[in-house]
Amino acid sequence: MNNILTLNKISKNGLDRFGERYVCSNDVKDPDAILVRSASMHEYDFSENTLAIARAGAGVNNIPLDECAKKGIVVFNTPGANKNGVKELVLAGLFLTSRDVIGGVEWCREHAGEEDITKKMEKSKKAFAGNEIKGKKLGVIGLGAIGCEVANAAAALGMEVYGYDPFISVNAAWMLSRSVKHIMDVNTIYKDCDYITVHVPLLDSTKEMINKDAFDQMKDGVVILNYARDLLVNDDDMAEALKSGKVKKYITDFPNAKTSAMEGVIATPHLGASTEESEDNCAVMAADELKDYLENGNIKNSVNYPACDMGICQVAGRIGLLHANIPNMIGQITSILAAEGINIANMTNKSRDKYAYTLLDLENPVKEEAVAHLEKISGMYKVRVIKG
Repeated sequence: MNNILTLNKISKNGLDRFGERYVCSNDVKDPDAILVRSASMHEYDFSENTLAIARAGAGVNNIPLDECAKKGIVVFNTPGANKNGVKELVLAGLFLTSRDVIGGVEWCREHAGEEDITKKMEKSKKAFAGNEIKGKKLGVIGLGAIGCEVANAAAALGMEVYGYDPFISVNAAWMLSRSVKHIMDVNTIYKDCDYITVHVPLLDSTKEMINKDAFDQMKDGVVILNYARDLLVNDDDMAEALKSGKVKKYITDFPNAKTSAMEGVIATPHLGASTEESEDNCAVMAADELKDYLENGNIKNSVNYPACDMGICQVAGRIGLLHANIPNMIGQITSILAAEGINIANMTNKSRDKYAYTLLDLENPVKEEAVAHLEKISGMYKVRVIKG
């Protein structure tokens, strides 16, 4: 029986994937795995028995990745599960920033019930007219699952789309419409585009990337959309850009004390992936990732350990070892198994930065003595007996 702790409300469609061999609850003690959405885990006291965490969403800023890696806890996310929900909100943002729909709605509310509202409307509507997005230039910074969806949808609406991502994956490249111009210098987007939307993770290299230096290169009256991460934009520089007219509108899904009080900002309360469909998709993907890891030791969509897939074990035993990515780890592991008379039927070893994962199928049942010796290897974080 595996115990799954839920730190936020998780879609029933996701929880139903676990079946009878699992207990899922928000008050589970000593969990084997944790399902989380937005709850912060930076102060969380992890149990030695916890094997994995799945974030039902893409961002993992709420999880201490290095701490988890050193404890042998694999952290998963669900890239692309919420891509349609975010894409649709970005499109809504494009429309709201090009046509003053919000101003028009507020005008109607102010004049609600007035007998001559129709007459006044004809005189006032020009103030809310705005522009069409067709034929305008959109720059998409970041061409992951969501960025590709946004780029393709905008191109289909007749926009001239520029995409920038120096690390674009092969899968993303195949997904991208031929009409999207893939450029190699983000400054081209800053200089040429009427609308700029950001879809990158929050890293040291991307923090406050939309700042004064970037604004200085942009067209006057540019529109900025941020449905990725709050800290990608320097708020003080944005305030100055809005005041000067360099930025016409800034629409963000991450309001804070500064941006929510700025003129020219349209803020939404983190609605990006808050559709019922997105929450279902994220929960289902997160549950499937946890199940495959707990039952088979396979890793897919981890953010702190490498991907690894050896299917379902067909021999006597399987062990998973989470360890530092340092020399002679494989030699020590295989020597210990050989000394215990355990033959390796199949093996995969993958690394990701400072961390590595070794998954072994064994022709003999795993001996407790072998596990004890493996756990004593310097740089070994966790040894899992998955089968046998």
